[in-house]
Amino acid sequence: MLTTKIVVVGAGSASFGLNTLGALMRSARLRGSHLALVDQNTQTLGVIERLALRLNQEWDAQMRITTHAHHQDALPGADFVVSAIEVPPREQLWRQDFQIPLKFGLRQPYAENGGPGGWAHAARNLGPVLQIAHDMETACPDAWFINFTNPMMRICDAVARYSTIKVVGLCHQIQAGYGMVGYCLAEELDIRVPPGEIATHADPRFWPNLKKVAKQAMEKIDIKAAGLNHFTWMLDVRDKASGADLYPLFRERWDLMDPSFEPLTRKVFADFGVFPIPGDEHLCEYLPWMSDAAARPWEKFDLSLYDWEAAEVRRGEGHAEIERMGRGIAPVAPLLEADSEGALEVIENLSRAGNHYHLAVNIPNEGYILNLPQKAIVEVPAVFSGLGARGMGVGALPVAVAELCRREIVVVQLGVDAVVQGDRQKALQSLLFSPGITDLHQAEQILDAYLTEYRPYLPTFWE
Repeated sequence: MLTTKIVVVGAGSASFGLNTLGALMRSARLRGSHLALVDQNTQTLGVIERLALRLNQEWDAQMRITTHAHHQDALPGADFVVSAIEVPPREQLWRQDFQIPLKFGLRQPYAENGGPGGWAHAARNLGPVLQIAHDMETACPDAWFINFTNPMMRICDAVARYSTIKVVGLCHQIQAGYGMVGYCLAEELDIRVPPGEIATHADPRFWPNLKKVAKQAMEKIDIKAAGLNHFTWMLDVRDKASGADLYPLFRERWDLMDPSFEPLTRKVFADFGVFPIPGDEHLCEYLPWMSDAAARPWEKFDLSLYDWEAAEVRRGEGHAEIERMGRGIAPVAPLLEADSEGALEVIENLSRAGNHYHLAVNIPNEGYILNLPQKAIVEVPAVFSGLGARGMGVGALPVAVAELCRREIVVVQLGVDAVVQGDRQKALQSLLFSPGITDLHQAEQILDAYLTEYRPYLPTFWE
């Protein structure tokens, strides 16, 4: 029997770990493979191990299950390393990433992936991620690194430019685009819109309805989007049944919708002529017009912050549910529908020479987007097969959109270089190019505060 060794780093995650485990273990094509679960938190690792053993037995997955407190013990012979690690405590640090710049007059719209908060978030995670990549160079040099850790583009850029490991980043945010287009064209496409509010906002109460609309839309339409992670743009949308170009109809119907629906997306679509895919509260991180204290755009566009306290509560509830499943108290049938956000499909088709088309993949640009820099991490549709990951060539982005993306690429690469090299000047330059920064001294104050607050996580700057 052909076996595949899959290492899951961060396996104890209440969301990522659970869904990845369920998806991999239900796969008939991966039956009998070696699943190595890694988590530094031995308590959550033990909980996910009990569940894995239950699934292995009840689903007859015939997998070899091993657990490891350190990734080095799991890597030898690996074919795939799936990672969604986060330096803890996640929500507390994210809150600080937002609050520190406030002291110097900068209110970021979200502070997770773009702007100064995106730099701080990446800076903490780059060291642990690159350690995994460098250990892979010795233990499993031909393995694929499948990344889910945010900021996606910065993490993938570091692995691609500072290691020899093949990297692909997976993100489900394109589903927000399908949800918005499906909602707009619900009548034409015969999509059932559930009662209640529809939005791409960070509040989880919106997610179930958006997902229901997106799922129906994905069966009826095809969207080609490209750009950067959380900053992609709809280049084409077609009816799967007829092949008809739906972009003209979409523009017409979008203009007739309630203007309070995704107002930032609406404004950017109107001004740039291309529909942005990720939804308001991811899109806002990459735009330089979202932090003005006088204009208060976060109020104008109804941009809400992430609820850090609620997220901590949900994580605890998730771990409790995993424990109930592992002990046989809760049913595991829902995991038959678990979505690994593409990890399963990537592993199955790379390891078994399939042909899987994926809607959105983060990989180094090899001519896929003609007017963005070569080797920069871009998000494009791609095919996974025995040849590896091959992006779809989408041509050139509209000039203005490409310029926004190029600026973010400079921010990302300077920021990554700064952390790897311990170069304060490059870190400062990265912040100076960041959306929201309008003052030279403000950027320096924010950087110094970040470097001081996060000193234990940023050893290269203090060596």
